[in-house]
This record gives sequence, structure tokens and C-alpha cells, in this order.
Amino acid sequence: MSLEYVIKGENIEKKFKGFTLAIPEFKIPKGFATALIGENGAGKSTLMNILAGIRLDAKGTIRYFDEYDQVERENANQKERIGYVGPGHYYLPHWTVKQVEEVSGIMFEGFHKDKFESLCQELAVYGTGGFDKAKKVSSFSDGTKMKLMLANVLARDTEALILDEPASPLDPLMREKLCEMIQSYIEEGNGERSVFFSTHNVSDMENITDYAIIMEHGKIVEEGFVVDLKEKYILVKGDAEDKAKAKEVLYTMTANNYGFEGICLAENLDKLAGMNITKEIPSLYQISVAVMKANSMMGR
Repeated sequence: MSLEYVIKGENIEKKFKGFTLAIPEFKIPKGFATALIGENGAGKSTLMNILAGIRLDAKGTIRYFDEYDQVERENANQKERIGYVGPGHYYLPHWTVKQVEEVSGIMFEGFHKDKFESLCQELAVYGTGGFDKAKKVSSFSDGTKMKLMLANVLARDTEALILDEPASPLDPLMREKLCEMIQSYIEEGNGERSVFFSTHNVSDMENITDYAIIMEHGKIVEEGFVVDLKEKYILVKGDAEDKAKAKEVLYTMTANNYGFEGICLAENLDKLAGMNITKEIPSLYQISVAVMKANSMMGR
């Protein structure tokens, strides 16, 4: 399959005391939802901030839409084409919703006031208190602040979204709503819209994830389309008597007195011949945990 990429990076590097983000090559496929997965401290937010232009002190080159690099970001009016949502003080705390709306209209030509207000209602930004644009950002919970940010970015005409942990402060119902919105955003773009998001809630976001990138210790340790990853890795279950032999073959394994369960590379399945095993298609969550465990300091 011939792919186009919405963002491409080469030799991205950012050093901190005791930690280095080092990514020789980075690509986000165009027209899909890509998830960035990794444990705390893996470097997800650092990478997100570099791609969003929040952090400009990293080494390497990044190209957007195969046209512009970071240096040309403002000259190319690229900010109109990319929407960003992230944690922290995204809006000044003393701003009201009305001021958020007004500033967004000034900053972005493609911001639609009516759509913003409709999304605020749809996402229950105002709770049960009705439509009140006088509410201050500081009065909102973390979850409501995230809903406000999502309403804001989805009210714009964009071609790509960079969402840093959008699901973390949301309740389960709103996470489901977020998935529906991401899916609609991509489908309405007819192959021209892309979403790149980081997440700790792999299970909640799996149903809308097309492509996955897994990070550990500042490096990409696995990536690919989810359908391909589910062919590369197989979930294997077997009897306790075979667990010692199986551990030599499996990528990762957990075991107890009754049996074992683990992830096996499909190419190594024949090494389990003769054992009484069952094979299943793993979830993205199971693949992610196995890959992170195999590459983390926790070891196997």
C-alpha cells in the first residue's frame, strides 16, 4: 500500500538530565488515527510538544504535509491547518468561555463560532447549568477544560489534529464520545484529515486506532497498522507443565500454577510445536503492554 504522510521527522533529538529523546525516523500516515503509546516518562509529551511547535529546542528536521518544515511554520500559515490540544494551562485561568471564543476567532481564520457553541453544548461544557459564556476557565474541572479545548479545536477548519492525552481527564462516557468525534473528523475529511494522539487509555481508544507507535525510554520500539501488529503478535495460552520451555520462546509471559499466557511473535510459533496451546488474536492493549514490558527496565 502506497502511503502519504502528514508529518515526517528525521533524527529528532532532545536531551534532558538523565533522559534523551532520540528518534531516527518518524512518520504519521495521512488519513488515519495514529496512537502514541508508552508508559510515563517514555517521552510522549516531549515528542508531542516538538511536533506541535511548543518546544523548538530539539534537533532534527520535521516536515508537515510534505511541504513545510518547522522554520517555515508561521510563513506557511501552517497553524491554520493543524489543531493542537494538550494538558496544562492551555487557556489563561481568568478567561471566560466568551473570551476563549473571541480569541480563537482572532487567531484562526477557520474558526466557526456557531460550531464552537454547538460543540460546547454537545460536550456538556456548561454541565446542567445551561449556556453560560461568562463562566471562567478556572471554575472548570480538568475534564471540562479538556472538553472546552476539544470543542475549540473541532470548531476549526483543519487537516490534522495533535492531541496530547485527550482521554485522560475524561470519564468513560466522554471517552466514547471523543472516539466518535475523532472517527467523524477523519471520515468527513475523505482521506485528507489525520489525527495523532497520545494515550494511557489504550483499551478505550483502541476502536478508533488505525496505526500505533509504541515508545520506551525516548525511542520508538514498535509501530505499524493495528491489523498488521495483530498478525505479527499472537496471544498464546498453555499448560503449566510447558511454561518453562514456552518462556524461552515467548516475547513476554505471565504464569501461575495452572498455566501460562503470553505474547509470541508469529514467526516463532513453530517453536511451540508439541505443546498443548491455544492461539488468539491479541488486543492492541495486550500487544502494547507486552512490547513496553519487553523494552522497559521492568524486564520480563
